[in-house]
Amino acid sequence: MRIGIIGAGGKMGHALITEILSHPKLQLSGGVVQAGNADIGRDLGELAGTAKAGAKLSANLEDLVKKSEAVIDFSSPEATTTAVKLTAQYKKIHIIGTTGLSDSQKKGLEKAAKKTVIVFSPNMSVGVNILMALTGKVAKIVDDSYDIEILEMHHGHKKDAPSGTSLGLGRAAAEGRGVDLSEVAKRTRDGIIGERKKGEIGFAALRGGDVVGDHTVIFAGSGERIELTHKAGNRAIYASGAVRAALWAKGKKHGLYSMQDVLDLNA
Repeated sequence: MRIGIIGAGGKMGHALITEILSHPKLQLSGGVVQAGNADIGRDLGELAGTAKAGAKLSANLEDLVKKSEAVIDFSSPEATTTAVKLTAQYKKIHIIGTTGLSDSQKKGLEKAAKKTVIVFSPNMSVGVNILMALTGKVAKIVDDSYDIEILEMHHGHKKDAPSGTSLGLGRAAAEGRGVDLSEVAKRTRDGIIGERKKGEIGFAALRGGDVVGDHTVIFAGSGERIELTHKAGNRAIYASGAVRAALWAKGKKHGLYSMQDVLDLNA
């Protein structure tokens, strides 16, 4: 399977290059970055610190899409919005791990998925998606006397907060309770805010150091507390999950899927 990488110049891009080159069933078709990047023209394997890949870094997104069976995309909301129009046009599998997409940009994915196969997930880790499934199950079991709080920590360079994974966990908890997250989410607290409202789903975001990603969902009841935690040790887990999603997507009918579908966790 020929896989291309959108956003190949970043840390996730390097992790994906390494993962694809080491996989016996995959071929790296290329990688793209924004025009003007100083590394354009370099061999992707050398860029990621591995053996030569025989494919070079480029700024030609359309060419990458045309020569790939699937593209894996951990870029920016703007880049993903542009890319999904091309993957829909050429009917190529699009695996999206980009975070920070607006509601209108997500609707663009739904439109594009009528023409191709898209797997979109705020987190491609197998472990995190198991955490999401467990969060939904626990939220369905306990009543609203249990307060739900979601705590996350990432490195200091992360631009969005709460993380896409935190919001995904919040949606899982809200769905378990049968409520709309937008109506119960408490994303910030500061100053004299009064008592916590019953039924809130709270978020807290920490930033610092080189933390890849830690997430904890807390169900705080009277006399007991349930905590579900996932800690990422390196970015290889996201690359591995994205590759698993690409292989799973081959031959699927057009539609918008998630890692919950890939891992069969929706039952």
